[in-house]
Amino acid sequence: MKILILSDSHGNLSNMERAVEQAAPGMILHLGDCWRDGERLHDRYPDIPLEQVPGNCDLRPGEPVQKLLFWEDRRVLACHGHTYGVKQSLLRAGMTAEEENLDLFLFGHTHQPLVDKRGKTLFVNPGSIGDPLRPFYAVIALANGELTAHTVPLK
Repeated sequence: MKILILSDSHGNLSNMERAVEQAAPGMILHLGDCWRDGERLHDRYPDIPLEQVPGNCDLRPGEPVQKLLFWEDRRVLACHGHTYGVKQSLLRAGMTAEEENLDLFLFGHTHQPLVDKRGKTLFVNPGSIGDPLRPFYAVIALANGELTAHTVPLK
């Protein structure tokens, strides 16, 4: 399965649509900062399952700030990252990854693309798909028990 990871869209639906067309994913995960963008994208591509979490700019008090997902036998935490202080460091995120035995920790917030393996956990930040100068997204693949990730500049 190929999963498109988007974050920090900030109203730029056209970039999100271009990322979907480029990546041709089986699932989309939006990591916040414009919840409505995720809904609008799902309206455009209703056959592609969508999961999302709110960001610090989203007023969604009824939504959990993070989700623990299970992809096959992999444990995945999806969050925006602001509640873990990811702009300062990944220390709290790393502690959580170890405590929760995570295979994948997905976050946004910093607008900086990142793929980094720390211990058994893969940390991925897709960057900002809404950035007007350097939009990025990430693609996660899970095939034959192997989890891979890479960030992609939007063409």
